[in-house]
Amino acid sequence: MTEATGPLAGVKIVDMSTVVLGPFATLILADLGAEVIKIENGTGDVMRRAGPSPAPGMGPIFTALNRNKKSIQLDAKTDEGKAALTELLKDADVFFHNVRLAGMERLSFAYDDVAKINPDIVYVHCAGYGQGGAYEKRQAYDDLIQVASGFSDLLKLRDGGDPAYIPSLIADKTVGLYAVYATIAALFHKERTGEGQFVQVPMFETFTFFHMVENLYGETWLPGNGRMAYTRSINVNRKPYATADGYIGLVPYSDDQWELFFQIGGRPEVFSDPKFATYEARTENVGELYGIIGEVAKTKTTDEWLELLDEAEIPVMGFNSNLEVLTDQHLKDVGFFEERLHEIGHSYRAMKHPVAFSRTPANIRSEPPVLGQHTEIVLSQLGLGGTFD
Repeated sequence: MTEATGPLAGVKIVDMSTVVLGPFATLILADLGAEVIKIENGTGDVMRRAGPSPAPGMGPIFTALNRNKKSIQLDAKTDEGKAALTELLKDADVFFHNVRLAGMERLSFAYDDVAKINPDIVYVHCAGYGQGGAYEKRQAYDDLIQVASGFSDLLKLRDGGDPAYIPSLIADKTVGLYAVYATIAALFHKERTGEGQFVQVPMFETFTFFHMVENLYGETWLPGNGRMAYTRSINVNRKPYATADGYIGLVPYSDDQWELFFQIGGRPEVFSDPKFATYEARTENVGELYGIIGEVAKTKTTDEWLELLDEAEIPVMGFNSNLEVLTDQHLKDVGFFEERLHEIGHSYRAMKHPVAFSRTPANIRSEPPVLGQHTEIVLSQLGLGGTFD
């Protein structure tokens, strides 16, 4: 395994998370240099079996989420498994999981139990719902959090009809990012004081916080006016605009940019209309404004718009399909996608860690592990042998 170069090099994380939220968080921590030891039971993380793969247990989402990790196969319900997990935790900096607390209490690995093993541990629990609330004991998945947080109401507010899910595991990944910063913040406190602590990252509260930053809107100041959701983002005309030969994304923002855009588009009279002449007026009349943009966009080709708006320094981007993203010139220039050869004998596409550090760059040190790949070597280093699953 290549040496870790990231800012978290030397940090040891014992990871009992599965599916997407937790593994997304520990992927980032691993990219940043942490040693992540992934604990899996007999069948392994369920995402191993989600989607097509050239070998059993290496599904595409699992592959994307679990590089730079060591896979240890053990069952914490058995005496041997408990003993092995206990040894792993003795010198760990972080214990990270998304198992419900009642389950961890039954296993004798709740925070109080683990703090007896390692008093300085940072114990990170990704929960569905925070302790003390009406939903505390319920299960949580991305769909359920989109529903409960009001996020799935956004498309209903915009389009009418039924509420709908955003076609992305956006709650899982967003809450995973919060779990990353929470873990690093607790590690920073530990570095300064020597103190570990219990950290809970509840999906419902966290994603509601994320969602409501702009969508609390008219209910921010009391008494509220009942108008929820930011008028710009909720507008039905906020979408890629059809050009004469394709689609484009464009966002004039300042007064000068709006005035220049309509001049370029042959509609200079639009900006002189009081409904569109100021930021406040455009916010209130954004639906009509975006409708006019849609009309103007059709008058030129995508390449013509890109050339004209780039020259005018008006924010613009060409539309990419998902497949076209794979050949995007900018991503090629920065080496974002990398072809790597996995130990199973097949090549796969990996994405470079997106954040740049001048002194402690993130790096890819090892491929996503096959189930239990590192059990023997890691546990033998602890003086343990035998079967743990």
